[in-house]
Amino acid sequence: MDLNALREEIDKLDRVILDSFEKRMDLCRNVALYKKENGMQIFQEGREKEIIKKVRDKSPDDLKGASAALFTEIMDISKCLQQQALLKDREFISPVPLNMNSGGKVGCQGTGGSNSETAARKLFKNNEIIFYNEFEDVFRAVESGEIEFGIIPIHNSTAGSVTQNYDLIREHNVYIARTVKVEITNCLAVKDGVKPEDIKKVYSHPQALKQCSAYLRECGFEPVESKNTATAAKYVSESEKPCAAICSENCAELYGLKILKKNISNVIPNYTRFICITKDFTLSDDAETVSVTLELPNTKGSLYRLLTKFFVNDMDLKKIENRPIADGSFDVRFFLDFAGNVNDPKVKSLLVELTDELCDFKFLGNYSEEP
Repeated sequence: MDLNALREEIDKLDRVILDSFEKRMDLCRNVALYKKENGMQIFQEGREKEIIKKVRDKSPDDLKGASAALFTEIMDISKCLQQQALLKDREFISPVPLNMNSGGKVGCQGTGGSNSETAARKLFKNNEIIFYNEFEDVFRAVESGEIEFGIIPIHNSTAGSVTQNYDLIREHNVYIARTVKVEITNCLAVKDGVKPEDIKKVYSHPQALKQCSAYLRECGFEPVESKNTATAAKYVSESEKPCAAICSENCAELYGLKILKKNISNVIPNYTRFICITKDFTLSDDAETVSVTLELPNTKGSLYRLLTKFFVNDMDLKKIENRPIADGSFDVRFFLDFAGNVNDPKVKSLLVELTDELCDFKFLGNYSEEP
């Protein structure tokens, strides 16, 4: 046979496979309806293991693993379709309308002149802003109702995730209501009269130090972590020692500092994404990103099988992040962002399915990004 003849045979067989697949999925939907009518569980682990064992036993040695993978995938797809049919009428969570014009208090970590304040002002022009010493203080203030909104940095385009804030959003009962992106224009700022050759230490937030690591190495400066870029600028403005801060140009001006060097980030442009958190789950009409966090059993293929759910439901997985559970093991917790709205039946049924299936699952919000 030549290549074209072989391809024709493959095409014929593919049509047979597709026809058989469609028939199998129809049968699976009928099975789901039967289980629903008779109060039976959708997922029956013993039945799945039995099918996989039969497949492996009937397959040649060099295809046993591949055959098991194929039929595992087929069964995962069938479960997704069954869940769509059975869970579409289940309620997941009831939102309240998002009102960004309520006039409520807004919380940020740090002090005036910080990038968090810039992010807050992009979302809230006239609201009172309250500053807190720690990020966790902002989470607690939102959770307690002391403030209505909290502004928290979550990811930088150069230095990556603000990992502690991923942990905090998992630990506290808050939701993401909106995100906003701020361009970070890092500069090196000093008190008037301080010369570059006198500088030994440079103060800033750990993220800003990472964003400008190449410049710091080139100049031989010692990076020193501060809680916030604005806190660093304030410290430098009050210090009697010759030192410098990495901060925004506006922040340098606010604290009366002289800018020695502009645009010192490793990569330009350089952006940080901030989340706006609220106590209650709010939903805007334009919400198009869903965030969740979850733990998976430490079994072969568990992550792959989770991702299958998103693929079958035709959902765009925008981001996947992992953090250690910090219980003495090396297990991790996943944070996922995917495109969708909770009013979409497919999204709602998937969220209900994950809630039912996983021991540790948390819905973090459904939101859009401020333009």
